[in-house]
Formats: sequence, C-alpha cells, structure tokens
Amino acid sequence: MKCFKTLSVLFFVLLLSSAFTLKDKGQVYIAGVAASFSDSIVYFTDIQTVDSVVLDNHGFLTGRARLSSQLKTYLEDKESLPNRVCLVYFSENRDKLEKQIKKIKEKYIKSKKSYIRELSSESFKFSKPVIEE
Repeated sequence: MKCFKTLSVLFFVLLLSSAFTLKDKGQVYIAGVAASFSDSIVYFTDIQTVDSVVLDNHGFLTGRARLSSQLKTYLEDKESLPNRVCLVYFSENRDKLEKQIKKIKEKYIKSKKSYIRELSSESFKFSKPVIEE
C-alpha cells in the first residue's frame, strides 16, 4: 500500500511538472488582421514564418499578445492608423492557416461594407517576441 501511495504521488508530481513546461516547436506560420469599428478598411498581413517560437502544452503561441502589439504599433506609427484591433492567427501548418485567413477574408468581402488591404512582408514583418520569465 505504501508503495502504491509513493508511486501515485510521484506520478502526480511528474504530471504537474510536465503540464507547465514549454515546448520549442521550431517554425510557426503567422498572419495578422487589423480592423477598426470606425473604419471600413481591414488590413491583412502576408503569412510569415517566425523561427524558434515557443508553444505551450495546449498549442498556444506564447507571446502572441506581443505579436499583435507589433502590428498595432506599426499601423499607428508608420501608417497613422490609430484605434485598430489587431489579431494574430498562427499554425504549424501553412495550408491550414491559409484556409483560415481565406475564410476570414471571405466574411469581410461578403459583408460588402469592408475593404481589404494587404500588408506585404516588405512593409511589415513580425519578429520573434521576447518572453520575459
């Protein structure tokens, strides 16, 4: 019985410690979308790759808030477009991300109230966010 309790506690500790580890997945594809409630233009970035990003155990990109902040800062500073809501979409599979972005674009096109403007990789490029520990 004592051996079973010890093994159970050991298993529980191992389970907890593995739940909080971060995995380096290598390359992730990222695309950004920026919209405003007061403007009909919706901005889409090209699908870009960011190397050496970190995904947590649930597959979420750590630092994604900093990535959307990069897009927001670019639009405010370089394009003089304040008050944008910026979202970052990501996937380890480029085709999956392309389908997701295409679906979003189609919704905006279908509404006929929005105009889509592309931001090329030459004008805006995501950089790896610095994760503070």
